[in-house]
Amino acid sequence: MAIMILIHTPSPKEVAAYLELFRAALPRQVFIALDEMHDPAAVEYVITWGPPPALFAGLPALKAVFALGAGVDKLLARSDLAPATPIYRLLDGGMAQQMAEYVRFGVLSYQRHMDVYRRQQAAGVWKMLAPKLAAEVRVGVLGLGEIGRAVALALAADGYSVSGWSRTPRQLAGVDCLFGDEGLDELLAGSDVLACVLPSTPETQGLLDAGKLAALPAGAMLINAGRGDLLDEDALLALLDSGHLRCAQLDVFASEPLPAGHRLWSHPAVTVTPHIAAITLRQQAVAQIVANLARLAAGGDGLGRVVRERGY
Repeated sequence: MAIMILIHTPSPKEVAAYLELFRAALPRQVFIALDEMHDPAAVEYVITWGPPPALFAGLPALKAVFALGAGVDKLLARSDLAPATPIYRLLDGGMAQQMAEYVRFGVLSYQRHMDVYRRQQAAGVWKMLAPKLAAEVRVGVLGLGEIGRAVALALAADGYSVSGWSRTPRQLAGVDCLFGDEGLDELLAGSDVLACVLPSTPETQGLLDAGKLAALPAGAMLINAGRGDLLDEDALLALLDSGHLRCAQLDVFASEPLPAGHRLWSHPAVTVTPHIAAITLRQQAVAQIVANLARLAAGGDGLGRVVRERGY
């Protein structure tokens, strides 16, 4: 018997593209857009990113929600989604390689002094800086989930001295894995570049406050591609202004889009990107969700089920 599956994102073109892919992959099931939902009581699954307010409250037969991304903090904060309703996040969806590329770009820019050269260019200064080998750059990766592991391993393969931090102990070849409060302090003190790929959870919100940022070595760089609510932006600006931190590459912000006139736009030591470090690739996302639907249909559980208490 066919099941009805609602697909929704804020972009009608994206919805149309997903509908085409899912209908081709599972022709016996019924995939609909929001404007095609004539019988809300028939919808059993929702595949979504940025669903409208109160959507889930009107779906009495809802069995599970599939997020078209790895972050689920906004779904977990919704009052219309029953706590017992399973949420499944994408474990990768093609994002791990993109994130590794994004962080590599930042680390390489730091190693080769590209941030300094950009400021010298703006000032009309011609000055060569002493080169630095990859092995001389210590990189700390905050978060060793599926994406964080890929980032840490890629950097280690490039020859950087890599440490990683997670909530619980992990082991990765070529990476010094740390955990807990003491491990975090050790990671910060030993990171020339701190790359944050953590999700937003009650434990991580506000993690990079003034004290944690000040614990980084003088002249360090921050890369934040996790979530904007992890970082105290004012504290970051103060440390950049003082010269304690050399530069920052930021992809996520407390408020998105980054408000016009915000100092981060114009700060000479900051590179701003519009939440593009790792974008869900449709084909990979569809394949993962289709596989999860098959597992559920067979009576099993899907991969990537969110543990609400952890926030991911």
